[in-house]
Amino acid sequence: MSNNLVVVGFYYFRRAEDLMDAIAEQMELNLTLKDEFFLADAVNILLKRGAKMRTQEVEVWMDAGMPDALLETNRYLLEHGNDNSAQAALARPDVAVIAPVFIAPDAKVTSSVIGPYVSIGEGCCLNQVVVKNSILEEGAQIEHMILDGSHLGRDVQVHGQVTRLSLGDQSSAMS
Repeated sequence: MSNNLVVVGFYYFRRAEDLMDAIAEQMELNLTLKDEFFLADAVNILLKRGAKMRTQEVEVWMDAGMPDALLETNRYLLEHGNDNSAQAALARPDVAVIAPVFIAPDAKVTSSVIGPYVSIGEGCCLNQVVVKNSILEEGAQIEHMILDGSHLGRDVQVHGQVTRLSLGDQSSAMS
């Protein structure tokens, strides 16, 4: 029998404690492959203990492993129910919001143009920024920037005129 189904690497466990116990047992038994622990071994321990698992078909699978794929996934999510453009615009009268976008309610955005296809995380501060097709994770602080096709990690601080960035957590860049 053949099929075109794959494992997308997404699991749901009703009781996190059971998974944590299985991982602890896996570590005690030193169940590794090339000195690495794999989730599959913890899942096998759960199955041996009698856990029941089932498959679930998904309609859409979007990648997030590469920067361009992550931005494409963000665009899809914004187009399919994660857009809060109207609320974000009402809360920020000096900001031009071009749908679809998601702006965390506590993000401080002033004198900026946001969108389309932008997700701004909690605690972000943006001032005089033009940003589109980008993801800004929690705590990012951006000032006097034009960003397009960028992904900024948590607590990133940037200031200047850079137009495309991919920075990890707690980075900073000034130009």
